[in-house]
Amino acid sequence: MAVLVGVVGALSAFYHEAENFSDLEHQNISFNRIVAKLPTIVAMAYKYHVGEPFIYPRNDLDYTANFMHMMFGTPCEEYQPNPVLVHALDTIFTLHADHEQNASTSTVRLSGSSGANPYACISAGIACLWGPAHGGANEACLQMLEEIHDVSRVGRYIARAKDKNDEFKLMGFGHRVYKNFDPRAKLMRKVCNDVLQELGLGNDRLFKLAMELEKIALEDDYFIEKKLYPNVDFYSGIVQKALGIPTTMFTCIFALARTVGWMTQWEEMINDPEYKIGRPRQLYVGPGRRDVIAVGQR
Repeated sequence: MAVLVGVVGALSAFYHEAENFSDLEHQNISFNRIVAKLPTIVAMAYKYHVGEPFIYPRNDLDYTANFMHMMFGTPCEEYQPNPVLVHALDTIFTLHADHEQNASTSTVRLSGSSGANPYACISAGIACLWGPAHGGANEACLQMLEEIHDVSRVGRYIARAKDKNDEFKLMGFGHRVYKNFDPRAKLMRKVCNDVLQELGLGNDRLFKLAMELEKIALEDDYFIEKKLYPNVDFYSGIVQKALGIPTTMFTCIFALARTVGWMTQWEEMINDPEYKIGRPRQLYVGPGRRDVIAVGQR
C-alpha cells in the first residue's frame, strides 16, 4: 500500500494534462490512464516484494486476465489464464468498484473539491483505504480462520462469539450497511464454490473450516436473529487466497477495484455546476461561557 500511495501520487509528475482537468478530453485521458495503470502498479509491487522479475502487460488479454498474467506469470513460460479464475477475480473487481460514500470515497471527493489533480485524489483514497478499519476486512477474515485453525475448534469459537463478555468476534459476518444478507455475498458465494471446485481445494483445511463457519451462520438461530450472515469480505478473502494472492496484497486488490468507483465519483463531482470546495461543518458542543481569570489574580 505504501508503494501504491507513492507511485500513484507521483504519476502527476509525468502526466501534466491532469492539471487541466476542466477539459473533458483531459478528464477522459486521466480517467483511462489511472484505471489502466493500477493493475500494472499493483502487480509490480507484488513482484518486487517476492523478488521476481516484472512482467509486462499483454495487449491480447482483457483487464483481469492481463492483471493475473502480470501477477503470476514468469519469463520462463507463457502464462495461460484460467477462465474460471479470471471470472472470479473479475467478479471481485466489479463488486468492490463502488459502495456509497464510504471513508475512502469521501476522501477522494474532499481532496478533489480543492482542485487537486486526480492522481493526488486517488492517492489520498488509497491512503484512507490503507486503514485496517476500512480496507482490512477480508484480511482479518483469513487471520480469524488461521486462529480457529481446524473444524474441530469451530464450536468453541462460535460459543465465544455468542458470549457478550468475550471480545472475540467472527470476522466477515454482518455488515454496517446491509442488515440482511449482503447482496454482493450471494454472488461471491457461488464464485467461491466454483473456484474451490476448479482448484480441487474442497478438502483443504482452511477452506473446509470456512465452509463449516458459513453453514453454522446460515442455520444457527443466534446468527439468523442477529442477521450475522456471511458478507462479501468473507468470500472474497477465501477466493483471493485460493488464487494465490497473499493476504498482504488483499487491500491492494481492493484499491485496484475501487479506483474505478473513485474516478467516477471524482468526475461526477468536478462536472457538477454547483461544485465547490468541501468543508464539513463542525458544531461546537462545549461550555457556552467560560470566565477568564486575569493574569494578576492567578
